[in-house]
Amino acid sequence: MGITFLKLRVVNPARLRTGEELEFLVDTGAIYSVVPGRVLRRLGIKPDRTEEFTLADGSHTKRRIGGAVFEIDGRRGPSPVIFGESDDAILLGSVTLEALGLMVDPLKRQLRPLPMLLV
Repeated sequence: MGITFLKLRVVNPARLRTGEELEFLVDTGAIYSVVPGRVLRRLGIKPDRTEEFTLADGSHTKRRIGGAVFEIDGRRGPSPVIFGESDDAILLGSVTLEALGLMVDPLKRQLRPLPMLLV
């Protein structure tokens, strides 16, 4: 798949009017989304845990995780979010996409509604 960028609004779940629009690189291989920690702190979002992650080169790093609400095109969904550090890209991961009920069309590089199955 090619590179896809999207603008989404990141919102504090405790104050749904407190948010900021950011441009995200869509990374369907990433589980969680990454937002600069300084933005999350400015919105009043606090981390609730620290996790260890494996990077593409095989090395490991730790990052803090909290919860945020993401908004795009009238859709709103809660999702875990990684507190990014200065060298981290702003990424939109698969958990956030699913929370929004969206998927990426790999051929057109566009968002599409996620088929909702109830089995």
